[in-house]
Amino acid sequence: MKKWRIYSIWLIFILLSALVVSWMIQIKNETMPPFDLWSRPYVDTVADTTIYTIFRWITEFGSFHVVFPLTIVVVILFWITFRDYLPAFIFGLGVLSAHLTNSLLKDFIARERPSVSALLNAEGYSYPSGHSMVTIVCYGLIAYLISTKLSSPKKARLVQLFFGTLVLLIGFSRYILNVHYLTDIVSGFLFGGIILIIFIKIHKKIVQLRIEKNTIKS
Repeated sequence: MKKWRIYSIWLIFILLSALVVSWMIQIKNETMPPFDLWSRPYVDTVADTTIYTIFRWITEFGSFHVVFPLTIVVVILFWITFRDYLPAFIFGLGVLSAHLTNSLLKDFIARERPSVSALLNAEGYSYPSGHSMVTIVCYGLIAYLISTKLSSPKKARLVQLFFGTLVLLIGFSRYILNVHYLTDIVSGFLFGGIILIIFIKIHKKIVQLRIEKNTIKS
């Protein structure tokens, strides 16, 4: 990767992190971030429309009753298909870490939701969005681990594009359904993205150490 791309990514990350920190401070002080004030009116315009119905179904892919059994199934499938405990362990621990971290952040910030709905898996505190934070780790790790087994870079990019689009739609669905503020969703993506990168780095490091160990033995 060219240096300017690396610098650009770091710059975006730093700016986004600073923005999220400012949101956390404002929310903790019971002040509505301007970004949320600006974006709220649109939600009312899509209520009871086809768009709302579509996102009502999309949001299910990030709900606990889907992600929890999916995680168990994927852990088992990864262990069997990869014939290695590492992918299954990384995936399971990554999703669990995202869930626990999200719960801790929600209890710390203690932000009330714009609306509460048990049917939409939207109870408890609002910030950051669990759907955004957990799904970016869950589906992100699935995309990454599948990509490691694909010999074609084009196929790997398609897999990553598919799951990346799914994650974005799931996160945005929480805004459309009026159970989260946009700042909840963006922050969830940032926190989840950090966890995702950490677990990808851990996986790559362990794989590298295994290769080096096997090289020494041979």
